[in-house]
Amino acid sequence: MQDEYKYRAFISYSHADERWASWLHRALESYRVPRRLVGTVTEFGVVPERIAPVFRDRDELTAATNLGDKLTQALEQSAFQIVICSPAAAKSRWVNEEVLAYKRLGREHRVFCLIVGGEPGASAQPESADRECFPRALIYKLGPDGELSSELSEPIAADGRPGKDSRLDAKLKLIAGMLGVGLDELKQREAHRRHRRMALLSAASVAGMAITSVLATSAWLARNEAERQRVRAEAEAETARQTTRFMVDLFKVSDPSEALGNTITAREILDKGARRIDTELKGQPGIQATLMDTMGTVYTSLGLYDSAVPLVRNAVGKRQALLGPKSVEVAQSLNHLGEVLTLKSDYAEAERSLRSALAIRREKLGNAHPEVADTLAALANVLSEEAHYEEAEPLVREALKIRRARFGNVSTEVAGSIEDLGLNFYERGDYEHAIAELRTALDMRRKLHGEVAPALAQAMDNLAWALTGLGRWDEAEQLSRDALAMKVKLYGEVHPETAAALNNLAYIFESRGQLRAAETQYEQSLQINRKLLPQNHPTIALTLSNLAFVEYAEGKREDAISRLRQSLEMNRKVLGPDHPDVAGTSASLAYWLIDAGQYDEAARLLDDSLRIRRKALGERHPQVAGTLTVKANLMLAMGRYEAARDLARQAEEILHGTVPDDHWQVAAARNAEGAALAKLGHYAEAEPLLLESRAGLAQAPIPDLAAKGERRLAELYIAWGKPEKAEQLRAAK
Repeated sequence: MQDEYKYRAFISYSHADERWASWLHRALESYRVPRRLVGTVTEFGVVPERIAPVFRDRDELTAATNLGDKLTQALEQSAFQIVICSPAAAKSRWVNEEVLAYKRLGREHRVFCLIVGGEPGASAQPESADRECFPRALIYKLGPDGELSSELSEPIAADGRPGKDSRLDAKLKLIAGMLGVGLDELKQREAHRRHRRMALLSAASVAGMAITSVLATSAWLARNEAERQRVRAEAEAETARQTTRFMVDLFKVSDPSEALGNTITAREILDKGARRIDTELKGQPGIQATLMDTMGTVYTSLGLYDSAVPLVRNAVGKRQALLGPKSVEVAQSLNHLGEVLTLKSDYAEAERSLRSALAIRREKLGNAHPEVADTLAALANVLSEEAHYEEAEPLVREALKIRRARFGNVSTEVAGSIEDLGLNFYERGDYEHAIAELRTALDMRRKLHGEVAPALAQAMDNLAWALTGLGRWDEAEQLSRDALAMKVKLYGEVHPETAAALNNLAYIFESRGQLRAAETQYEQSLQINRKLLPQNHPTIALTLSNLAFVEYAEGKREDAISRLRQSLEMNRKVLGPDHPDVAGTSASLAYWLIDAGQYDEAARLLDDSLRIRRKALGERHPQVAGTLTVKANLMLAMGRYEAARDLARQAEEILHGTVPDDHWQVAAARNAEGAALAKLGHYAEAEPLLLESRAGLAQAPIPDLAAKGERRLAELYIAWGKPEKAEQLRAAK
């Protein structure tokens, strides 16, 4: 072959692809064939030492204006033709003529392609024809008459586009094709050269092999790979193009009256886009699904959950119909659906969606993939909302393990899992461990995000909330104020995150006796949530409950009881009768009904509260102790003093080791026990309990608890025959 042809290859290209042609020319002429291959015989003759010389038409025929004798002669003297394919090449008359002329030499099997832009086969659809990268002479086979037929060709191509073959791989594919050898043989040599290793490689002799069969197999594999890449690239590029066009068009306001004010808002843009998806992209379900999923997540981030759900649910359905029930794209949309349904408190469907997403991701991506960790975290969150804290914990820990293995010990993903673990500790009543984990997460967030970031604001809020569990009000208040200011800056005044931050700060104000400030914050939070959430949402129920407590502390007892009943019924409908939030509200309402003398209803509420909390949280949770303490107060009011003493002692025993000894809940239980002992006439035993509990009751978030403790101590002294001590208490007020 070396004697037969003057040029090893002829490069055909459009002037727009000059840089690619220049690179390829240098890369081919500077390449040295592996010594062990030189001299072997393939379908294309004896393997030479070099791929040179290589002909570049615009280098050597700069004055040519058509395919004259010199260019035709160069084609005839070239062993191969390499066509640099792009939309510019596809439109070039001269590139097409060069390919056609070379094919007419009977060398159609010696034409190779390097794709550098555009899409193979795009001309099959009128709307995408401008992106075709192959000239017509490459797309169709040559007929017996020397003209292009209607039979499609299958160009053998390397792909230099971003995300496809690297330049090295593209070069080696072309050289392997021209030498008639396997690509792996060249790759092995290149790897050894690049690593500067000297090694003896075993080489199989190609003499005596069925050369034609090897070449046919190589060509078949190359064609299949090119076709797969073409189809996939075409689909991805079309989705990207249509998505980009669609999103850009959303910002075009042809009629100024379309904007509701001087500027069009993000909400208006989203609503406009959501209305257009079904009509403008009809017949393109893949692109519709992508846009629905994307816009659904944007609605979610804006707190517009009712708008998000139908979009993401439609994305799930379209992707299932288009890609089958177990594709990674379906899992992505199921995961998004589960997340937004959790925010809407539709926990049953959210859990189903996330479990389905988890199963798909485990099967398709493997158990150690970050997307598996994302779904584990989302599922753990749902389980926590359903009060299945023990079931959620191993999911949180598995997600943390995956993220540490993939991202290292310091990353946003790892910080998120540490936060999840801290909140899980908090929900299970382990406040010390909760604070430790949440503090670690906050420190990591500060290192990663700087001074202002959504994740940093949430980490502050989480730690502040945990600190309230141990009565560390000063630190909690400062963190909560900082989190609120950051969330207003990030999200604006009307957003669920802003409402949550207002609610958390209000709770701290309430606990510190700043009732007017607490009421103002709770009202603002309630107004925001009523704009954004369904009227029976648990978050609204929680805020109503919080407002009721403030009203009760302000002396508006009937209003407070009415509002708390409303909150309780709302939670029963939305969360179900066995949710811990229902138990908490029941215990609170029962406590007030005791003072109102409504003992029978209070008893029923407390029995429900104990049953729910023991089932959901376990026998030794601090919240179980809280209900026992309230029930001890009911027994005191009903004159059943021994039962009151026993219940209070049970509460103390549970609290021992789970909260500090000076915690207000411990004080409340001890105070109830002291009051029961006083009623039983055990004054000497009762006095230290009532005295020791005073400091803790003063820190309680229940406003009248400290005053009730003082009354009980005074009653003890009067019953004990020590009225002077009772008088001292009154004088000290």
